[in-house]
Amino acid sequence: MLWVGFAFAVGIWFSHFAWRPPTWWMMAAAMALLCAAWLAKHRPAASRALGVAAVFAAGALTLQLRNASTEREAGISALASGGEYFVTAHVVREGHWRSAGFGGSRQAIDVETEELIAEGRVHRLRAGLRLSIYSKEKLQEYPGGPGQASRLFRYGERLRFPAKLTMPRNFRNPGAFDYREYLADRGIAALGSTRDEEVEVLAGFEGSRWQLWRSQARASMLSKVHSLWPGPQAALIDAMVIGEDAFIEPDTKVDFQRSGTYHVLVVSGMNLSILAFVCFWTLRRLRIGDTWAGLLTIGLSVAYAFLTDVGPPIWRATFMLTLVIWTRLVYRARSMLNAMGGAAFALLAFEPRALFGSSFQLTFLSVLVIGAIAIPILERTTQPYHRGMAHPWSVTYDAKLAPRVAQLRLDLRMLAGRLRRFVPMLPMLPGMARMARWSFGMAEVLLVSALMQLGLALPMAYWFHRATVMGLPANALVVPLTELLMPAAALAVAAAYCGLWVAKVPALVTSVALEGIAGTVKWLGGLRIADVRVATPAVTVMLCAGVALIVAAMLVRRRWWMTSSGIAGMLMAALWICAVPPAAQVRRGALEITALDVGQGDSTLIVTPEGKAVLLDAGGPLGGQHSTFDFGEQVVSPYLWARGISRLDAVIVSHGHSDHIGGMPAILRNFRPREMWIGITPDSEEFRDLLSQAKVQGVTVKEYFEGDEQDFGGAHVRVFAPARNERVAKARNNDSMVLTFSYGNSSAMLEGDAEQRVERHIVLQQPGQVSLLKIPHNGSATSTSPEWLATLRPEFAVISVGARNTFGHPRMETLQKLSGARVKTYRTDLDGAVSFYLTGDSVTAATAPR
Repeated sequence: MLWVGFAFAVGIWFSHFAWRPPTWWMMAAAMALLCAAWLAKHRPAASRALGVAAVFAAGALTLQLRNASTEREAGISALASGGEYFVTAHVVREGHWRSAGFGGSRQAIDVETEELIAEGRVHRLRAGLRLSIYSKEKLQEYPGGPGQASRLFRYGERLRFPAKLTMPRNFRNPGAFDYREYLADRGIAALGSTRDEEVEVLAGFEGSRWQLWRSQARASMLSKVHSLWPGPQAALIDAMVIGEDAFIEPDTKVDFQRSGTYHVLVVSGMNLSILAFVCFWTLRRLRIGDTWAGLLTIGLSVAYAFLTDVGPPIWRATFMLTLVIWTRLVYRARSMLNAMGGAAFALLAFEPRALFGSSFQLTFLSVLVIGAIAIPILERTTQPYHRGMAHPWSVTYDAKLAPRVAQLRLDLRMLAGRLRRFVPMLPMLPGMARMARWSFGMAEVLLVSALMQLGLALPMAYWFHRATVMGLPANALVVPLTELLMPAAALAVAAAYCGLWVAKVPALVTSVALEGIAGTVKWLGGLRIADVRVATPAVTVMLCAGVALIVAAMLVRRRWWMTSSGIAGMLMAALWICAVPPAAQVRRGALEITALDVGQGDSTLIVTPEGKAVLLDAGGPLGGQHSTFDFGEQVVSPYLWARGISRLDAVIVSHGHSDHIGGMPAILRNFRPREMWIGITPDSEEFRDLLSQAKVQGVTVKEYFEGDEQDFGGAHVRVFAPARNERVAKARNNDSMVLTFSYGNSSAMLEGDAEQRVERHIVLQQPGQVSLLKIPHNGSATSTSPEWLATLRPEFAVISVGARNTFGHPRMETLQKLSGARVKTYRTDLDGAVSFYLTGDSVTAATAPR
């Protein structure tokens, strides 16, 4: 089944990149099956190969058929253009109130539309809508406290509300997260926003009774969790046990990611397997037979997966667990690789596009590492000794064991006999056997954890740009505590329905285990060495890492030196990924200016002719807004990593507004720039925090003002603003650092948010003609005067602006002035990331591939 699943996956992958008509794949599969049947008796090897080829063609056909049958909800896309509608809909996914900045709160829910009304026209259509409901009320940090914001809307409730509808939009930079596809996979076709006082609850119920029961049971369990544990602990238990991560703080998530233990924070296969093992073990101790214990465990596992509602990851684990338990019930030897192959085949047949998701790849790669590499090694090393510690006094049991294991048992008996002379009251041998079993168990945890860190180095670098160097010690400490926490937490929640006092003991055990996990994660995740970020590996590196994994799996059951060679190959591939940065994708001999799409903000990458990389601003939320979305981490950094950039030579802060510096702390952490250039330093907490972060990261801070010049990386830099020795209490647009980067006879003027008063002052400095002008302040009418354009006479201009922004940027008068001056103008909201290459004599523009 492993070969079947692998062939099916390769067929899907091939079909994704090399489309062929579905009839081709149908004919290929049919021919391969016929030939396999014909050769089955006399050429079994050829027959098996043709069978695998038929599965390959079936995988390709499945993807083509699924693509042909997939229907995007085009009806609502024609309406979702920023206009306001009166919407009638029903709730399909509940949300929670969270802080939204400006002292208010926000509740995000998913609804299915029934009717949309605008300008007297009624549109009846069914489409998924992610609705943000805003409230002016302040929010408690965790649910259940007094002063909670307005009511939560529950599954199945029918609502009517006015809402502005828009289509979800991706940041159009290479390496950006595909947000539209993410929502589409969850049935969401559009976005909307409204205010809580405008939402009217209608009579009636719409939806599935099973889903209503799940929603009510989930809400009840969350209530019990928050009544048993204080807010921060309850938030972690919500995520680990129930799969609700709404109350996890962003810093906590980052600590789990940095320590390589993020799989503990979410409901995954490990959480399910722990609960299933405890359930099966308990049922067997209650003298329930194998068949009924297995069936009950499967039933409870399915119920748990349904209750947590975390999507494909938990269902994959449930399906694999069901296969393993079923093989036990029909007296077949358990094979993790067979279970993995069968689960992969079934899941990909149901949803072939899951193959291209990080969750699917991480799940099956980790199981492959355990089943194909770790278990064979354990079977030859610790497992015989681990099993040999059972029944330590039984001489009959010795005869069933390997000689080296029986010798260890004899040695333990002799040692226990000697020690009993000194402490005759203690049962020495059972205690020594348990200690030996624990030691072997810890060795197995360390080995499995180490192999998984090596095997997952490639997908972790590709998807998350992280090298989890602390994963081995962190998992060695956290996984055993998780094995204690999961059953204790489940028992505490179940006991709470009988009374909170009944749940005190398991709740206390859970708290102790949780404090151990949180403390370990915070300690190891807080170490600077844990925050190793890596760029997207080169194709050659990815191929070598894949080959190393396959070779290790093929050699693991052979001689020890061959097994060691395979593991060494995995180690070398992991070190290559983590320690050897890929070559940056830059054009030598040209000055590159790339305006990134960061929405209604600014971020510009500058690559000098000698290859030095400089980042001017890093985007961020608009002033005063509270958001967990980090533009530096989630927008700018992925673009730089996709370009193979692992280190910045300098960062420039134009001025202190949050839409320019909000993402800069993440850039300092991820790319460790050598220098940070600043101008006027406003007296703001955000700017002070940024300077403090630079000091922690060892970044040299340099101040530049009007008149400063320098040569940097083959380019000449000249600063025109701000004026020297000016101090302000609050960041302003006119504090912006205005500077040019020149190479030969070509140059680029970068203005930040400078307004016309600064422009008039710069004109007096005779800046000369420029090839490229970065339009300030998102194309606002406060800048870019006709006199300014007449002085600079740019050939190209670029405007960094957010799509459908509420400010009306870029303003029509600004666009008209640029058109009147015959300037070729690009916009990030329309063109995405735009790169300009200044060769010294000419300028060429290139938009990012879509």
